[in-house]
Amino acid sequence: DLVFLSPGPFTPSEQGVPQLVKAVVQRGLPLFGVCLGHQGIAEHFGAKLGTFEHPVHGKPSEVQHNNSGIFSGLSSPFTAGRYHSLFVKRETLPEELEVTAETEDGVIMGLRHKALPIASVQFHPESILSLKDRSGLRLLQKVLTELCP
Repeated sequence: DLVFLSPGPFTPSEQGVPQLVKAVVQRGLPLFGVCLGHQGIAEHFGAKLGTFEHPVHGKPSEVQHNNSGIFSGLSSPFTAGRYHSLFVKRETLPEELEVTAETEDGVIMGLRHKALPIASVQFHPESILSLKDRSGLRLLQKVLTELCP
């Protein structure tokens, strides 16, 4: 089993994502979030979100990562497609969440929970902008093997 929290409009709180994360955590299920899902996971554990002055919609970015977990075996950096106006504020991250990927200018692009089978990405691995070297597809395959042993 794996719960996948997808991208979507509005804020995670407006969509009820933090409450959904709570229910998934209570059931002990593996969880992977993309974009809105990533933000909702961060909010559930106590992080705060910020809003970009200029949204990043349909833009490729170079993403650097720690080469572990869902990022193991991927080139670093790799190109990923971004479509968001909200971001996780690094200074508000709780101790149990670890930054696993970021842009060159320090925007958090990946998180993992240190004790639970939970990981997330801000970028869109399914985007045409993330398919160079099949990075987005390979990341999604790693999600299945890393979070669902």
